[in-house]
Amino acid sequence: MNFFSVRIAGLVCFLAAGSASVFAASLPDGEGRDLVEAMCSGCHGADKITHSLGYTRDGWLRLTGTMIDLSADPERRGAIADYLAKHFPPNEQRAPTLVEGDTEISFHEWVVPTLGQRSRDPVQAPDGTIWWVGQWGDIVGKIDPATGQMHEYDLPAGTKPHSVTIDSDGGVWVMGNKNATVVLLDPDSGDMKTYSMPDPDARDPHTGVFDAKGQLWFTLQHSNMVGHLNPATGDIRLATMPTPNSRPYGIKIDASGAPWVACNGSNCLVKVDPKTMALTEIKLPHEDTRVRRLDIAEDGMIWYVNSGRGRLGRYNPASEGITEWPSPSGPKSHPYALAVLDGVVWYNESGMRPDPLVRFDPASETFQSWPIPTADIYAGIVRHMRPTREGDMLIHQSATNRIIRVDIGD
Repeated sequence: MNFFSVRIAGLVCFLAAGSASVFAASLPDGEGRDLVEAMCSGCHGADKITHSLGYTRDGWLRLTGTMIDLSADPERRGAIADYLAKHFPPNEQRAPTLVEGDTEISFHEWVVPTLGQRSRDPVQAPDGTIWWVGQWGDIVGKIDPATGQMHEYDLPAGTKPHSVTIDSDGGVWVMGNKNATVVLLDPDSGDMKTYSMPDPDARDPHTGVFDAKGQLWFTLQHSNMVGHLNPATGDIRLATMPTPNSRPYGIKIDASGAPWVACNGSNCLVKVDPKTMALTEIKLPHEDTRVRRLDIAEDGMIWYVNSGRGRLGRYNPASEGITEWPSPSGPKSHPYALAVLDGVVWYNESGMRPDPLVRFDPASETFQSWPIPTADIYAGIVRHMRPTREGDMLIHQSATNRIIRVDIGD
């Protein structure tokens, strides 16, 4: 059992007294239930089990093996799998609606070294290296895609990184979601520099992106703020969202250099004036609209996922027109991550099991979708996706410690 697995197992014993009653309320009685509570409640709630796709015994063995290493304790490992297979066999309660089409893709997976870290948000550096963060493990890591070699760097304890982005010189910038910091890693020396938020109310840097001038822009979801960090001076500016509890989430830069922000707590998009930090809010139809991620096409269109209503949306800044399309799996599909590549929109339906990757062609207004694999089992979810310079896509499966490259055919 590796260090992180041991740490999680010990943490479970500490948390179980406070959380087991809540966790157990959703699990049926039976031999092995107490063991499942003890091993799982420190990392996630029972809903992750009860709302799962369900698996055979062999499938549960493989899935739990991506979270914690119990190979040294086969009796306990088997008892957990027996209980889960008996009470949560394969089901279709959240089955997606998959759409066939002509585009061909393939998935290339890497399993990151430390189990249970919730690897996420892969991004390509200028030299082709792929970087990710392990949110629950206080880790930032890199992959050499040519050799498959990986290396993990320990971040300051309590960083709980939510996202990573790369500057034009290859510097690795990590959003410290739980300790109100942005961390810069020098990939050559391994040295780190920490930038702390200047306002105590700015608690949770979330997603960052660089503009063409090398300036870092980032969201702070629960703090309800947007931030700007000048790498040359270290100065940080913050602006509060116009609507309370807007929960700014995804962020991208348009051709003029203005950041655009997605609202995960309200029905809005927000444009940032890069000089003054003034925020302009665009209200989207329907109060239950919630936007996790957005991206900006070469023609200036703002594409977004309407996570709250299971739709794909487009905002035209020139005409202020808004158009939405129902996602193939319906209003509970919860579209999450999104990226535009060569004029085509890609996103995932995180509310489904398996978690599908969806392609939308704006020219023909047609969809195509594929189940996203985790080896030969399916478990979500993709929370961010970003194109590579070669025209492919980087995604992840944070539940199973997978970084995935989607190789897209011509």
